[in-house]
Amino acid sequence: MASISERAGARKAPPWLLPLVGYAISIACLLWVYWGFDWKTQLPRLAAADRALVGVAVLADLLVYVTQGWRWSTLLRPVARTSWLRSTQAIYIGLFANEVLPFRTGELIRAYVQGKWCRIPFSVALSSVAVERLLDGIWLVLGFFLVATLVDLPGYLVRGSQILAVILLGMAVALGVVMFRKHHAHAAVARSRWSEMLRHVVEGLHAMGNARTFYAAAGISLLYLALQVVPIYALMRGYGLEAPFGAAAVVLVILRLGTIIPQAPGNVGAFQFFTVLGLRLFGVDKATATGFATLLFVVVTVPLWLGGLVAVAIAGFRIRELQREARSSLEPATFQPRQSGI
Repeated sequence: MASISERAGARKAPPWLLPLVGYAISIACLLWVYWGFDWKTQLPRLAAADRALVGVAVLADLLVYVTQGWRWSTLLRPVARTSWLRSTQAIYIGLFANEVLPFRTGELIRAYVQGKWCRIPFSVALSSVAVERLLDGIWLVLGFFLVATLVDLPGYLVRGSQILAVILLGMAVALGVVMFRKHHAHAAVARSRWSEMLRHVVEGLHAMGNARTFYAAAGISLLYLALQVVPIYALMRGYGLEAPFGAAAVVLVILRLGTIIPQAPGNVGAFQFFTVLGLRLFGVDKATATGFATLLFVVVTVPLWLGGLVAVAIAGFRIRELQREARSSLEPATFQPRQSGI
C-alpha cells in the first residue's frame, strides 16, 4: 500500500496547470472584451485623445509608484535605512517582472532586491510587502463601501468585497498579535520547521508595527490609493467620457478587486475586462468602454516597461536570475531590528 506521502505526491497538481488556468482566464477575458470590436472606427478616436490629459495621466501614474516607494521606505525605517528613491527602483524592478512573468512574481523579486540592498532577511522584506498589501486592502475595502453609497453595484461585487473584508480582518488580527503580543507570536511559530525564519519575521513585524512610522505609512497608503484615481479620471476626460470623478473611483476599485488573483503577465485580459465592467455600470456602451480600456492599459503599462527597463539596467540585474534567487532565498538569517524609531 502506498504511503501517505506517496499518495500526496501523486495528487500534487502538475506545475503547468496553474499557469494554464491563468492564461485561459486572460484569453477568455480578451475574447469577451474585443469580440466584435471595430478597430477601424475606434483607432482614430484613440489617436484623437487629448494629449495634454494623457500626459497628466502618465505623470500621475509615475507619482503613484514614487509614493509607494516613499511608503515602503517609511514602513521599513525601524528595521532598515533605505531612501525612497532606492525603494522606488526596487518597486519598478518588481513591476517590470510582473509585466513579463505570470502570477505577480515581481512581488517576490522586489522584496528580494530590497532585502539585498538593505541587508535584511528576504523573509522580513517580504513581510513588509504583505503589510503594504494589507494597508492597501483596508483602504480599498473602505473605498468600495463608500462607492457603494454612490452607485448601485452588482450583488457579486458586494459579496466579493464582503469576503475580502473578512479575510483582511483575519490578517489584521494576526498582524495585531505580532505587533503587540510578540511573545504569543513566538510561541505560535516555535514548533514550525520554519521557526527560525518566522522568528525573524515576527521581530521585523513587531519593530515595524510598534513604530510611529507605521501610522505614517498607513496615511501614505491613502494618498497612494487616491493618486491611482487621477490617471483614470484624466483619461476619461481626454477620451471624451463625461463621467464624474466618482466614476473613476468606481472603475479603480472594481479593477483592483478584479485583478487581486494573479493571472497572466501584466493582468492582460482581466485589466480590460474589469475596466469595461466598471464603465458599463455608468451606461457607457461596450465599444466605447473597450476603446477606453485599451487606452488606459497602454498609458499605465508602457511607462512601467520603460521605467522597469531603466531600473533593471541601472541595477545590473537579470529578471530570470532574480526570480531564481528569490525563490531560493527564503532561508533563516541573523537579523536584529534597528533600535532607532521604535
